[in-house]
Amino acid sequence: MTDTSAPAAYPKAVLFDLLTALLDSWTSWNHAAGSEQSGRAWRAAYLRLTYGCGRYVPYEQLVRDAAKEVGLPESAPLALEADWLKLAPWSGAVDALQALVPHCKLAVVTNCSARLGKQAANLFPVRWDAIVTAEEAGVYKPDPLPYRLALDQLGVQAHEAAFVAGSSYDMFGTAAVGLRTYWHNRVGLPLVGGAQPPEIESPALDLLTPWLRRFGPN
Repeated sequence: MTDTSAPAAYPKAVLFDLLTALLDSWTSWNHAAGSEQSGRAWRAAYLRLTYGCGRYVPYEQLVRDAAKEVGLPESAPLALEADWLKLAPWSGAVDALQALVPHCKLAVVTNCSARLGKQAANLFPVRWDAIVTAEEAGVYKPDPLPYRLALDQLGVQAHEAAFVAGSSYDMFGTAAVGLRTYWHNRVGLPLVGGAQPPEIESPALDLLTPWLRRFGPN
């Protein structure tokens, strides 16, 4: 049980993965692919391409390449982009962000194009203090650069911030940068081999605010 009598010790900033930690992009990929099985295979191929390419290759191209790799028609990536503004926040995401607004700077660090990343971030009724996309950073996560770019824009050090991941691939980057990490593992993915376990792993966001409230030194 959280000791509500203890003084709060929030971090100065909280950085979020966008398309998996805050938004239910899984449903959108599955719908565009025609089934959950096809959507999962497509998403897995996309993740392999994304996390293996290093320097930025257009996000839209990687999505198309992944669709082709798993045998999906060209209509699948077109459908995904057509429904982009229909991406839905996970339950609890909006409430968590609004609860943090008075206490922390908020940022997005996303493997996405600048255009689509900003559109998705703007689906939330909060003012972001930084939105960093892979396109702007010039590399994809888990390269440390996107995380560091967000910290620089926020004017905080890694030990003063937390990261909310949607994929365990992020743990390679957050470990390198020194960001304490909460893994919002909504769909029950296994930890990627070699990744450092997060400080907290949960299928929901209900533990996030209590964890952040006790973030600072006791």
